[in-house]
Amino acid sequence: MTNFDEALLLSQQVDPSLDMPIRDQILRIALYDEYHAYQTYRKVIETFGPELPFINIIEAEQRHINALIPLLQKYGVALPVDDWYEKIELPQTLVECCEVGVGAEIENIKMYDNLLKYAQEEDIVDVLYRLQAASYNNHLPSFRACVAASYQEASRQTGNSEAHPHEAFGAKHHDLYKFAESLVKGDFDSGGFAKLVTGDQKELILGGLLGAGLTMAFSSDILKDILQNEAEEK
Repeated sequence: MTNFDEALLLSQQVDPSLDMPIRDQILRIALYDEYHAYQTYRKVIETFGPELPFINIIEAEQRHINALIPLLQKYGVALPVDDWYEKIELPQTLVECCEVGVGAEIENIKMYDNLLKYAQEEDIVDVLYRLQAASYNNHLPSFRACVAASYQEASRQTGNSEAHPHEAFGAKHHDLYKFAESLVKGDFDSGGFAKLVTGDQKELILGGLLGAGLTMAFSSDILKDILQNEAEEK
């Protein structure tokens, strides 16, 4: 069973030219993306065990799904088919999964920016804002901290803790690292990033770079606290 609007759902953007109510597009896109996140983190847990931050964030993703489904039911919108589990291919290590998580949460935040431009119903706007805030304030920092902690541990083991973080990615990624430094400062420019990275590598490299950059800002104790607490919904 497939979704009749699969191209729209994967685009994560409302298309006003379609012969489909914008409200329906908003709700189906949002729920389909939350399905994606949930099934990804479910597969990570099944593969690597109940590791932080995934065990906290998957519970949050279920709450996101539970917040959206009643809205689709209220407005008579058909639920999208959750066909993600079999499509998901995980990287080889847990830290790489955290890297993917960083990229996925950034894309999720961008998606809600687009959906909120078109949302009009007060209850829909409220839920979308709350879900976006959870990604920005809780999930994204947790995944960043996961990557940063792994890089910091690798630096400690190699005795090269003073090395510039971009060295972990090789000279060919120097421009990407410099771009990541701007991301760490909060200056996210998706257009600029797209010029450097395209295709399936985007989430993986973005996550790694963000994680490496954050080692400049966090001590190990702070990282540990974030991993323990930040993913829990407020």
